[in-house]
Amino acid sequence: MKKTVTLIMAIVLTFTLAACGKNTNNGGNASTPPATNSASTEPTTEPTPEPKKLEGSILATGSSALQPLVDQASKAFMDANSGVTIQVQGGGSGTGLTQVSEGQSDIGNSDVYAEEKLDADKAGELVDHQVAVVAMAAVVNPKVNVDTLTKQQLIDIFTGKVTNWKDLGGDDQKIVIINRPSSSGTRATFEKYALGTKTDDLQGSIQEDSSGTVRKIIGETPGAIGYLALSYLDDSVKTLAYDGVAANEENVANGTYPVWAYEHMYTKGEPNEVAKAFLDYMMTDEVQDGAVVELGYIPAKKMQITRDIEGNITKK
Repeated sequence: MKKTVTLIMAIVLTFTLAACGKNTNNGGNASTPPATNSASTEPTTEPTPEPKKLEGSILATGSSALQPLVDQASKAFMDANSGVTIQVQGGGSGTGLTQVSEGQSDIGNSDVYAEEKLDADKAGELVDHQVAVVAMAAVVNPKVNVDTLTKQQLIDIFTGKVTNWKDLGGDDQKIVIINRPSSSGTRATFEKYALGTKTDDLQGSIQEDSSGTVRKIIGETPGAIGYLALSYLDDSVKTLAYDGVAANEENVANGTYPVWAYEHMYTKGEPNEVAKAFLDYMMTDEVQDGAVVELGYIPAKKMQITRDIEGNITKK
């Protein structure tokens, strides 16, 4: 009897141990770990593509009054974009507008609205980018003993009615006019807002388009008078007040001094990628609070007034 019971217990124990040795989940050996997915469950991150390098060339022509600003900004832009080449040339606003209209340049720099120089159809094809404000002032040789002129006195000089400084409170000295060609935006601005009338080219007057050359001639010629953008003023010439009002940023911004214009950079249609990037750069704080101010221009954001093509003033 004892042997029978012992045999039965041994059989039960054998089956129990066998049952415990089986993996009821996967039918495998208990010591074998469950299969795992070999694929990584970590999220994959695509590498960030490098920004496209800006490449191309720009030709900007026209206004000599705007030229120093565009020239300085273009050098900084090229330093930051090694694949871009920008050429800046003068020639006058009329030249710049004509060349951009005819596709000879990418940007036409101008001191005047395109409608003032081009036919309506051609002007309508251009897109205006206003980048700053420039003021113009009458300037004379430093030895001229006059500090301010009225509007009528300026008209009398540039129409040939007055030819000697003694008639304007100065010394007995012949007045030598240094004028600009008809294509000049500086001349158009000066005639429109300082004289209020167009003038003819007088016999004996000197005509020169480059603002730098105008400044040099006035500084070296006794009795000379002309006009320059504030960005060209230095000690080689004397700057005259207009009706007693000084030509400076404050007086331009508040509307007291009237001889100023917007500086335009026109493109034919919307600009291409490179030209757009450069025009956008012109409006950055780096340029507006830097080169614009340093070179004697006025940031458009500082103007307390606006003026339309007809010359109508509106306070902001």
